[in-house]
Amino acid sequence: MANPTPCVQLLLTGNEIMSGDTVDSNSALIARRLGEVGIPVRRKVTVGDDRALLVRELAAMAEEADLVIVNGGLGPTVDDLTAEILAAVAGVALEEHPGAIAHLEQWCARRNLPLNAANRKQAMLPAGCELVPNPVGSAVGFALTVGRCRIICTPGVPSELTRMLDTIVAELAGASGGASEHNVLRLQTFGLGESSAQQMIADACPNWPAEVELGFRAGAPQMEIKLSVASGAALPARDRCHAQLQALFGDHIIGEGDTQLAGAVLDLLRARGKTLATAESCTGGLIASMLTRIAGSSDAFHAGFVTYDNAIKTAVLGVREDTLREHGAVSEAVVRQMAEGALARAGADYAIAVSGIAGPGGGSPDKPVGTVWLAWGEQGNIEALQLYWPVERTLFQTMLAAAGLDMIRRRLLGLNSQPRYFAQRRVG
Repeated sequence: MANPTPCVQLLLTGNEIMSGDTVDSNSALIARRLGEVGIPVRRKVTVGDDRALLVRELAAMAEEADLVIVNGGLGPTVDDLTAEILAAVAGVALEEHPGAIAHLEQWCARRNLPLNAANRKQAMLPAGCELVPNPVGSAVGFALTVGRCRIICTPGVPSELTRMLDTIVAELAGASGGASEHNVLRLQTFGLGESSAQQMIADACPNWPAEVELGFRAGAPQMEIKLSVASGAALPARDRCHAQLQALFGDHIIGEGDTQLAGAVLDLLRARGKTLATAESCTGGLIASMLTRIAGSSDAFHAGFVTYDNAIKTAVLGVREDTLREHGAVSEAVVRQMAEGALARAGADYAIAVSGIAGPGGGSPDKPVGTVWLAWGEQGNIEALQLYWPVERTLFQTMLAAAGLDMIRRRLLGLNSQPRYFAQRRVG
């Protein structure tokens, strides 16, 4: 592909996507990975498991695009049609591919499964196609050139697609003639909203260079700020913009690329030879889950205590019964004792404790739904703060878990200034 900016289109297949039973996250993943190497997606179309519609759409895409990525329809069932439609568009026969058969035999052997007729269907591929390795699943990907258009077919299982994109993106980046992943800088932030971040940038950087594209991707709990340039010649301008954003949002920037808040905290703990414990009520163990889903977390995370019932707060963490009677579970005194109990019982250097009212019920006039007390720190230096986050229950838990991790991150970095979201959510 000699064109440095190829026309790329995506064809997503499957009745489950059309019906809403499956949410399409794959197209976002493909677009993001291609964008990192300077290859934009121009168009995407979703079509159900209808052979005639799929053939018509793929044929039209092959006429318009330099590259089409087809996602889905590589499985062993009768509604998996991708190999069949590509063969029809290319005007070639389906035939059993020896490389695909070898892959299936190895896949089945590792699982002590027989290679049945349904599985063998996944080896019936368009004549002349090239295989795209799938290191995870049973279905290999495959590619074929139709006219001037390169068509690459990928599985719909997200974990398989993720692994296969490493090979696909590397090939496309090399063929696109100059696009570089270093032309895109992604900053991960916590505690910033899109509108406020955009306004702050507009106010502080009125002469933003046209060659640096600014983008935002909001999520929970993080927001990504992306700086993209079309060529290496614009990298100095991008680096100047990066410096401006560091000055503007520095304490809210967690890291670059795919950095996650929990991973950043674990890295800081490891670098300092320190450990962490958590004591959670309203977040139900979510902070511990965010940490332990990262491989190798055990060298910095000691223990997580989920003490939902007041009696368990007393029995497990040593929260005093008179404190609970006098102040209630959602109080500064209780979260401080929860943090102290977690430190003592886990033998950890730092602790996070949280107790709040996630809703939708359980609130009162003096402690409405969304009220939460958060404590963090080390023995002899525990801080606590009351926040008000009146959002849906799952989002409440997600944002509070992230806030607890963020306060430990700030403590480890020696950041003394309070984050902006404290001013927005603080009570009193």
